[in-house]
Formats: sequence, structure tokens, C-alpha cells
Amino acid sequence: MMSPKQTRPVYLNLLKIRLPVTGVTSIAHRVSGALLFLSLPLLIYGLDLSVQSSEEFANVANWLQQPLAKVVLLIWIWSLVHHLLAGIRFLLIDLDVGVSRDAARQTAWWVNFAALGLVLVLGGALFL
Repeated sequence: MMSPKQTRPVYLNLLKIRLPVTGVTSIAHRVSGALLFLSLPLLIYGLDLSVQSSEEFANVANWLQQPLAKVVLLIWIWSLVHHLLAGIRFLLIDLDVGVSRDAARQTAWWVNFAALGLVLVLGGALFL
């Protein structure tokens, strides 16, 4: 007699799954795109306030000097830089440039390190 097909849910421990660097870069590209999209209303609101009057501009400038706002700006800068670099990488892959496994790994590492380096440079300018 045949045993019934097992329909129990499978537990996946996401902390034990090791993604390749290309997978991490791809997921980070999606996360950075979502962060950029979700930050648009706040950015538009801040821009609207800053162009209303010189007092409102000073208020927005003072708000951006707060430590929490600087951390949020740092995350936003990472999102922008990583999304741009990974997007260029994906466009090149669409053009069959860097499609091999070794080239894809190299460009993924390059994107991650370049984004981190640019965030450190731009973040250093932000916090000084």
C-alpha cells in the first residue's frame, strides 16, 4: 500500500542557508530599490518644506543635523549608491557582459565593496 504524500510544512532556517555573493547582491538591489521608493514621500515633503520660506529651510536643515536623521541619510545614500551600481551590473549582464560564473562573482563583490566605499566617503562628508 502506498504511503500518503507528506504535506507537512518544511522548516527552513534562513540563518543557515548560505547564499552566493551574487544572490546577496541581487537581494540587496531589491531592498535598496524598495527603500528608495518608500523614502520618496519623505524626500518630497522635506523638499516642499525647504522651498516654502527661509525659516522652513532652516528648520529642515536643523532637522537633518540630528543624529537619527544622519543615520537615515546614510542608509538612503547606501540605497542610492548600491542600487545604481548593481543596476549597472545587471544591465551589463543583460548585454551578455560578465555572464560567466567567475565574472558574475567578481562584479558582485566589486559592487558590494564599491558601494560600501562610496558610502564611507559620502558619509564622512555628511558627518563632518
